[in-house]
Amino acid sequence: MSKVFEWPIRVYYEDTDAGGLVYHSRYLHFLERARTEWLRALGFEQDALAQRPGVLFAVRWMELDYRLPARFNERLLVHSQVAELRRASLVFAQEIRRADDGVQLLGARVRLACLEVVRHRPCPIPESVLREIQNEL
Repeated sequence: MSKVFEWPIRVYYEDTDAGGLVYHSRYLHFLERARTEWLRALGFEQDALAQRPGVLFAVRWMELDYRLPARFNERLLVHSQVAELRRASLVFAQEIRRADDGVQLLGARVRLACLEVVRHRPCPIPESVLREIQNEL
């Protein structure tokens, strides 16, 4: 497993249902933001990768374990780390925790596939990106 990358999130009203709890699909947004910020912290912007070398990362598979609900206005921390690295894919282990007490609200495993932008076919992760990910392991 790689180093843990931590990204803070605040729960906004738009993230909640009528009961004031985070709507289940919003957790996917939180996880995605954290993976995007992880990639940015490595020095890569997704729009730039799409331009050159012409790749994108797409969710191939996801497993979620909803443990406890998050509520309106809570501060959360999304923990992300690479659990598995292959030539054309990687698996993230992610957690969402309440920032105030560290209680885990959600656990996730997410496989991302590296795809060619034009054909949407699997391709190897670019060497420059692969090197930076390997430096994090």
